[in-house]
Amino acid sequence: MTSIGGTEMVDWNLAVATATRFVRPGPEVSRDEARAIVAELRKHAKASEAHVRAFTRLAQPDAQGEVPHDTPVLVVDRPGWVRANVAGFRAVLKPLLAKMEDRRSTVPGGAVLGAVGGKVTGVELGMLLSFLASRVLGQYETFAPPSRDLPAGEQGGRLLLVAPNIVHVERELEVEPHDFRLWVCLHEETHRTQFTAVPWLRDHIEGEIQSFLGETDIDPGTLLERLREAAQSLAGARPEGEEEEDGGRSLVDLVQTPAQREILARLTAVMSLLEGHADYVMDGVGPDVVPSVAEIREKFQKRRASGAGRLDQALRKLLGLDAKLRQYRDGERFVRAVVEEVGMDGFNRIWTSPNTLPTKQEIAKPADWVARVHRKADGAP
Repeated sequence: MTSIGGTEMVDWNLAVATATRFVRPGPEVSRDEARAIVAELRKHAKASEAHVRAFTRLAQPDAQGEVPHDTPVLVVDRPGWVRANVAGFRAVLKPLLAKMEDRRSTVPGGAVLGAVGGKVTGVELGMLLSFLASRVLGQYETFAPPSRDLPAGEQGGRLLLVAPNIVHVERELEVEPHDFRLWVCLHEETHRTQFTAVPWLRDHIEGEIQSFLGETDIDPGTLLERLREAAQSLAGARPEGEEEEDGGRSLVDLVQTPAQREILARLTAVMSLLEGHADYVMDGVGPDVVPSVAEIREKFQKRRASGAGRLDQALRKLLGLDAKLRQYRDGERFVRAVVEEVGMDGFNRIWTSPNTLPTKQEIAKPADWVARVHRKADGAP
């Protein structure tokens, strides 16, 4: 754990314990039903590999007909998702916490963090994780370190499918369970394929994140206060009718220097690409293998857009999740427009190098990406 003068900056174990304690219970299923759900999700994850490869033309089989995947598929419950993500956060945030540790004695407000201590910070983070743990259906953990309970690939990475959340949503939407589970697996398998078929992608994103964190110039006390605001929102502590300060800024807004804004624009573009590509593939494969895909998509889109009320919307804003919803929409529109213009093989030029990734402006104007990557490369004026 990162510590400051003997005081833990973040008590990660307490964050896990807090999240596990406060996370909502999952839907009721019998033991036999739970086993069957896990087995079906594993089966769908395996089947999705071939569907995604055939549609995207990425990660094609070798001479022996095999496509090596060293990243495991883990079907987890909500506490399992929390443990996996804490491990990832701990690895990714290590440089930021080290920098905050160095600055605590000189930055105004830094003493607040030392006084409150890592245990309170762990509780605050745990509350946020408890909120998120009941909402994520699946996740490709790009930077996950392996552990005894949570294996990962040699270079990190694992695919998580959160079984209780998938069951909860399929019941809420009243859709065909088998179709919905395969539909979710198609989306998440697309992410696994993106990273396993494009070897430089993980290092590129990690480099951008570390550059972002390296540029961070943040007062530890301010960060703690923002985390507390999030936790209070979870508990409904904000008085009714009271507006969020700073226009409802998200946590990300606190750590944006001018240099970071440039990095964040690039990260936003690549995340829009990855999420939009996964949505495009999910819907492209769907009609052939998911009979009720049209109904699922319509209901899921309405659920995605509506949120679950004022509290949920406030937390989405604070955590920047509203931006993630825009990434799905804008990214899918970009992918669809490019594929319609130059075909799937033409679209796949996007994976050539970091230089062929779209900019944030090109996500909004796909024709500009086509002009830059295709027409110039092909010698067109």
